[in-house]
Amino acid sequence: MRESCLEKMEGEKRPAPYEGLFADGHLVLWTLCSVLLPVFITFWCSLQRSRRQLHRRDIFRKSKHGWRDTDLFSHPTYCCVCAQHILQGAFCDCCGLRVDEGCLKKADKRFQCKEIMLKSDSKALDAMQHHWIRGNVPLCSYCVVCKQQCGSQPKLCDYRCIWCQKTVHDECMKNSLKNEKCDFGEFKNLIIPPGYLTSINQMRKDKKTDYAMLASKLGKQWTPLIILANSRSGTNMGEGLLGEFRILLNPVQVFDVTKTPPVKALQLCTLLPYYSARVLVCGGDGTVGWVLDAVDEMKIKGQEKYIPQVAVLPLGTGNDLSNTLGWGTGYAGEIPVAQVLRNVMEADGIKLDRWKVQVTNKGYYNLRKPKEFTMNNYFSVGPDALMALNFHAHREKAPSLFSSRILNKAVYLFYGTKDCLVQECKDLNKKVELELDGERVELPNLEGIIVLNIGYWGGGCRLWEGMGDETYPLARHDDGLLEVVGVYGSFHCAQIQVKLANPFRIGQAHTVRLILKCSMMPMQVDGEPWAQGPCIVTITHKTHALMLYFSGEQTDDDISSTSDPEDTKETE
Repeated sequence: MRESCLEKMEGEKRPAPYEGLFADGHLVLWTLCSVLLPVFITFWCSLQRSRRQLHRRDIFRKSKHGWRDTDLFSHPTYCCVCAQHILQGAFCDCCGLRVDEGCLKKADKRFQCKEIMLKSDSKALDAMQHHWIRGNVPLCSYCVVCKQQCGSQPKLCDYRCIWCQKTVHDECMKNSLKNEKCDFGEFKNLIIPPGYLTSINQMRKDKKTDYAMLASKLGKQWTPLIILANSRSGTNMGEGLLGEFRILLNPVQVFDVTKTPPVKALQLCTLLPYYSARVLVCGGDGTVGWVLDAVDEMKIKGQEKYIPQVAVLPLGTGNDLSNTLGWGTGYAGEIPVAQVLRNVMEADGIKLDRWKVQVTNKGYYNLRKPKEFTMNNYFSVGPDALMALNFHAHREKAPSLFSSRILNKAVYLFYGTKDCLVQECKDLNKKVELELDGERVELPNLEGIIVLNIGYWGGGCRLWEGMGDETYPLARHDDGLLEVVGVYGSFHCAQIQVKLANPFRIGQAHTVRLILKCSMMPMQVDGEPWAQGPCIVTITHKTHALMLYFSGEQTDDDISSTSDPEDTKETE
């Protein structure tokens, strides 16, 4: 009896088979939900984000605004539609509008961007009125009416004219001010007015080309500026600079040379009066050379009267040409873009010698044409060319790793240190023959020869003058002479750069001829290196370039080496 009771109790405690399966099913279901639900949410969010991006791109493509996305505005910003404070959204890099993502479509329809040409040509030059937009005025701006600070309240307030950059309080805005003629503000002598382009368009339809009569209405001081920026130069600053220049100038004056080659961009000069245009090149010495080559093509086309004067905003690594012309060793945003434009307005015109470098390969069966380069800065064979060659070889493999000016110089230092140990260019005097103006020069035991056109070399070193402890005429860039020096190796180059040693000065000449008798040697022209076999290198004068010299960055060494400002409208 007792045993039967115990068996009955055990049977009651033992769960049924289907109850265990039901519990296991719940566990599996909850596990699947906990895994699949986050995946589904993530997928859904990604899909929605992709749809929003496609929608924004569609608006950007069809819009007349220059919309750009940003993940974080650099200062307190308010949407021009809903007036709410925003941290991210879109902005127009032509007129300066800032909007939230949800208000982008409304803003694109409601607000007009800068017009590069007026719709009507009647009294085109006199018909330009202020174009006001509300809110997000620059910091430290002042009202043109009451002279008090604008934009000081934490909300969407006050107005700014997108052409003259004048600001005015909400309460100071009057109907008379809204209808007032815009004078284009501080940079009116650099801006190409939309009315001017409208009139030019009409004149071309009438087959008239007397642009000087039209330009006389803008004043004798009108020297329109064209911006040619390389968005890939430096630490990718070019893209941001393009937007800042578009805000201050007419967007038609601003070009990205990676999208519009300088040859095409400079055709805008042919719509301007003779000898009036100026060009600001934002990039390294290579970009400057590219633009100057395009200027030479204008000469070939018979457009000498439209040739512009060229200024430089240095974004490269070495920037020796920029340093020679007084524009500094490198731009990293330390001064505002408006100050850069003021410097261009104050700059003086000078000439820069340009040289033809012809490389003819040696050999009985050589049928290839000689290679030709145009030199603005310097030509070299030896350790500095070897460092440039190694640097360029690695930058081509991974260009994204070489976007920092400091990192680039560190890489150069690494290869210079390596060559100090290896000495790949030793016994150069046994491999080459050097002639200056047709006279052969006996060389000591050198590793490198450098032919200079400008005063600076190697990222800011005055090579020809050296430490300045010996009396030598200062190098000039407009005298038709080349300075030729030698170096004993990479370590000697480093000593020269920190003013612990002088180069071996070989001489000055109008024509330089270098014969490489045997073996492969690294060579470079203005930082563009290559490995060269036996050849004959001939350097002769080619032409002059019209440049702009800014005395604000001038040093004591530059005073005597810079030519006096003169009429540089005549070219060879």
